[in-house]
Amino acid sequence: MSVALLPGSFDPMTLGHLDIVKRAVSLYGEAVVAVMNNENKTYTHTLEQRLKMAELTTAGLPCVRVIADTGMVIDLFDRVGADVIVKGVRNETDRAYEEEMAAWNLSHNPRAKTVLLPAADDFEKVSSTAARECIRCGVAPHGILAETVIEYLRENGELPQKEKCQ
Repeated sequence: MSVALLPGSFDPMTLGHLDIVKRAVSLYGEAVVAVMNNENKTYTHTLEQRLKMAELTTAGLPCVRVIADTGMVIDLFDRVGADVIVKGVRNETDRAYEEEMAAWNLSHNPRAKTVLLPAADDFEKVSSTAARECIRCGVAPHGILAETVIEYLRENGELPQKEKCQ
């Protein structure tokens, strides 16, 4: 059994991310979802909140661990005993960015090979940005986030208890 490391900001983790996690488990046997900080990004949710939402999204999946880390992916790769980094890509912009990151990671850790998985057709338009926009507008992002995460956001006052009439 191999270990796939799936690093990301996950602000918040979407159903598209979940699909990539499930596919990584089927390919490699075990997945470590690493909620990371990127100093070039501004986050809507704290690291702890993003970790909680990732845990809620992946709850019940066998062979999946969710962790938070503030270090570098190439160091975490060795610490968790990963065999591969797995990243999902929705479009050519994602692919170009992830290929650049994969090359950098490999140049700094020759074991840290990256596999890019294309988004399934159902998830090509699903993004954390779309989820945040729904939340900002007070609309539950059904079909974008796990229902358990939507409930978590309601409990934290980020979403209204009832759906707004359209």
